[in-house]
Amino acid sequence: MQKPLIAVLLASAFLTLDAHAVDLVQVYQQALANDATFASARAAVAAGREKTTQGRAGLLPTVAATGFNTKDDRDSAFYNVAPGGTNLRTNQYQISLTQPLFRWDRLESYEQGKLATAIAEAQFAQAREDLVTRVAQAYFDVLGAQDTLESTRAQKAAVAEQLASAKRNFEVGTQTITDTHEAQAAYDLTVAQELAAINDLDNKRNALQAIIGTVPGDLAKLKPGVTINAPQPLAIENWISSAENENPLVQVQQLTLESAKHEIRRQRAGHLPTLDLVANSTHQRVNGQLQGISGKSSDNAVGVQWSVPIFSGFAVNSRVRESIALEDKARNDLEATRRSAALQARQAYLGVNSGLAQVKALEAAEVSSQSALDSNKLGYQVGVRINIDVLNAQKQLYSTQTDLAKARYNTIMNGLRLKAAAGTLSEQDLAAVNGLLQN
Repeated sequence: MQKPLIAVLLASAFLTLDAHAVDLVQVYQQALANDATFASARAAVAAGREKTTQGRAGLLPTVAATGFNTKDDRDSAFYNVAPGGTNLRTNQYQISLTQPLFRWDRLESYEQGKLATAIAEAQFAQAREDLVTRVAQAYFDVLGAQDTLESTRAQKAAVAEQLASAKRNFEVGTQTITDTHEAQAAYDLTVAQELAAINDLDNKRNALQAIIGTVPGDLAKLKPGVTINAPQPLAIENWISSAENENPLVQVQQLTLESAKHEIRRQRAGHLPTLDLVANSTHQRVNGQLQGISGKSSDNAVGVQWSVPIFSGFAVNSRVRESIALEDKARNDLEATRRSAALQARQAYLGVNSGLAQVKALEAAEVSSQSALDSNKLGYQVGVRINIDVLNAQKQLYSTQTDLAKARYNTIMNGLRLKAAAGTLSEQDLAAVNGLLQN
């Protein structure tokens, strides 16, 4: 009764661990809260949203209050003036208002402020897409490292069994020492591969930890025999067209080019006159010892103030030429970004289709490798196959299973990268991938 109870407890423990395995969406939620790169992007977009308000401020009135309070002690001893002194106190304050009526440069600055806000939003959208792909890549890197380690350990166990069998057969004289040496060499190699796989898994888990900010727990794995769908729509032209227009980085460059055009007009406004409405109210109170000095006064004025630039040392012309050159740079940057986005979409699209074909081929290879291993084991038992044949068949099967898992991970990642290049990647796409994982 004791052994069955222990078995039940162990099985329950493994089920509990699997039930608490975190999935891709949960890992993404941790990254949203803890990833430093995304937190930086969140702060950047918050700052960028203030650019519109700052640009609008140049078109609104400014009101200022100024004043001073002075005390003047003066002694006088002039000819024909009675000697004495003054104790003069002056208190003055002024309230002034300036409302721009015609300032073309400020109109252009306001438009640039709105574009700066839009640029910040597009950059934040890019940061969110980048977070989705970074989390998914780190997640599947860990799963891939786990698969490699499990495959290596399974191969190690199989090789250890073959080594023990070879030693026993050598002792009874049914096999040569060569079979034992071959099994020993294979076992030593798998031990080295296991150590490398352990180190690689640690590195992959540390990379995921750097994103989510906590030590990752057990991760949900892909369902056995999972089916990965082809990209929709099927036509690659649709994806390339979307990448050239909807990709967040392309949108950033489009907005940057538009801002550069406004910058040219803003600099050219240096040749234009300015017109402001000005109003001020001044109040002054004076107290002194001499007769006629004490009193108070008020002055209210309203009018318009204009300014016409005549010559500024060719500075305006130079700044216009500079802004024209920067506009040309922004146009070429836009074209380069479009080409890069189209290339990424094309590569990801081909990667998905190639990955789907590779998965199908490796699934067939897995079946064939399993059949070959079974045949070699049977042949080894009846004496028509030697130990090395079984070891090679086992190695081929484990290698095929590892390659199959990696092909599935790569195909899923290329699907996410395709949508990211097209500017359509969202959290719903991550949830769809999450549906391929075991609950």
